Amino acid sequence: MSKPPKTPLLDKVRIPSDLRALPESQLPQLAAELRAELIDAVSQTGGHLGAGLGVVELTVALHYVFDTPGDRLIWDVGHQAYPHKILTGRRDRIRTLRAEGGLSGFTKRQESEYDPFGAAHSSTSISAGLGMAMARDLTGRKNNVISVIGDGAMSAGMAYEAMNNAGALDARLIVILNDNDMSIAPPSGAMSAYLARLASGRAYMGFRDFGKKLTSYLGKRVDRAVTRAVEHARGYVTGGTMFEELGFYHIGPIDGHNLEHLVPVLRNVRDNGDGPVLIHIVTQKGKGYAPAEAASDKYHGVNKFDVITGAQAKAPANAPSYTKVFAESLIQEARDDDRIVAITAAMPSGTGLDLFGEAFPSRTFDVGIAEQHAVTFAAGLATEGLKPFVAIYSTFLQRAYDQVVHDVAIQKLPVRFPIDRAGFVGADGPTHCGAFDTTYLASLPGFVVMAAADEAELRHMVRTAAIYDEGPIAFRYPRGNGVGVDMPERGVALEIGKGRIVREGTKVALLSFGTRLQDCLLAAEELAAAGLPTTVADARFAKPLDEDLVRRLARGHEMLVTVEEGAIGGFASHVLQFLARDGLLDSGLKVRPLVLPDAFTDHAKPEKMYADAGLDSAGIVRTVFAALGRTAHAARA
Repeated sequence: MSKPPKTPLLDKVRIPSDLRALPESQLPQLAAELRAELIDAVSQTGGHLGAGLGVVELTVALHYVFDTPGDRLIWDVGHQAYPHKILTGRRDRIRTLRAEGGLSGFTKRQESEYDPFGAAHSSTSISAGLGMAMARDLTGRKNNVISVIGDGAMSAGMAYEAMNNAGALDARLIVILNDNDMSIAPPSGAMSAYLARLASGRAYMGFRDFGKKLTSYLGKRVDRAVTRAVEHARGYVTGGTMFEELGFYHIGPIDGHNLEHLVPVLRNVRDNGDGPVLIHIVTQKGKGYAPAEAASDKYHGVNKFDVITGAQAKAPANAPSYTKVFAESLIQEARDDDRIVAITAAMPSGTGLDLFGEAFPSRTFDVGIAEQHAVTFAAGLATEGLKPFVAIYSTFLQRAYDQVVHDVAIQKLPVRFPIDRAGFVGADGPTHCGAFDTTYLASLPGFVVMAAADEAELRHMVRTAAIYDEGPIAFRYPRGNGVGVDMPERGVALEIGKGRIVREGTKVALLSFGTRLQDCLLAAEELAAAGLPTTVADARFAKPLDEDLVRRLARGHEMLVTVEEGAIGGFASHVLQFLARDGLLDSGLKVRPLVLPDAFTDHAKPEKMYADAGLDSAGIVRTVFAALGRTAHAARA
């Protein structure tokens, strides 16, 4: 185990006002110590590392120049903000990152006054910043608003919608584009920094403002034409014409790791000018840590690791991950069907489509952080007879719901939706918890909605989706490894809308939708031992619902419990709707739906989260005993 880094200068900085008391000459040393502290902390917690390493100098410069938290600093995406957390009074808790009761892995308003906006998904900072800037102006305040957008977040259309609006409003907003992948325009060393400093300075910006006032006397049309001409001319020298067209004053690109360049530019922008400004900085993801710099993903997200070697801790591989099973199953289907194509919204490795891309590069599409476009793009592919699989996390698919409804469901297009990260996700917390997809998809007419009980079922569902051509179809599966069941060589197409009985009983029926099936089986063992013979069924489908199966369970048992890894309004709602409509509740059947809590649940280990929610075997047993009046048994369960 490596020794903690020595950080004598960082030890003096608890909050940004302490940082601002330092001489500017000490900022490089502070940045070096901050980077060392970040590496050591994340080596013990795991989490997002590469993006934070890339913004160490920027974080130091921003808190040095701006008067946070009075000046609003918004990080987009929030996983860039680990260095920010260390400098804003949370260093003593940084090694609780993503652990139960510890710091969030993203920015969070409830956690600190230095986090003015929560950001775990991407591309929201400019919209939020514009709202804050307009609120400032309407209430007569004078603070700055700075939106830092990076790590691919500028690939989403929402960012440009916000910039277009900001330009039209001519609002005073500072946007920092952290270009940490493929630079739009690489910096050219000292000359680029000199031009950026010149362009952000009082003389140039004052001349620009004077020109605006002068031409305003000639009328709005001439004013706009002259101003555009000046900006186009400057664009040929300094770049940024696209941003200028959106109404932003563009500065850069500049080296985001050079504090001698960053601090003067930020200070000039703070002190001069009006209207929206975009500062384009270029950084290196994983900067300053050799293993991260060498890795293809720049250590974007890591497990706990050895600081010296960079080797990450790996959980014992007792079963394949659901993500890998999905990817390998899709590759298998695509070998026999050249109409299958795959789409990801900037998450190729997270969804397993990096493996599909290696096998079928021309049939794999990464559209960037653009879930709305991904869905409608898939709809277009489907109209021409291709078989698109749009692999998106449950919570990310929420961003494209209008497209799912209008562009896919209404038109009955056979778009396939593999939905990763269903249910609790552990350390990523409420922003990534896959709670709502069953509810928002199963409410749509003509949509087929499935959930895999284990890795073998997932393989069957990939096969089912591959051959289903009558409309949209979705299948959900959790993060993490499977349960270790025997795997078929190839999936078998399931009969649409038909579940299965896994265990027979006579007293209690447990109807599972998703991977709680294993806990249902464990609960059935305990219930049977207590004299309650229990049936366990795997619904497989929330829509269309297997009504014959539900009817059989309702008529043949005293009690029916539905169990799912989703929110209120999902699978259980469809079961209850059918039971009520069919008159099956009139016979005195006891029904208990077990769902995720009606709350946004903070991060913890998934098994602890399911236990707290009453969705593990013990919770299922308690529910049954309590409903049947066996209070003593319920207390012991």
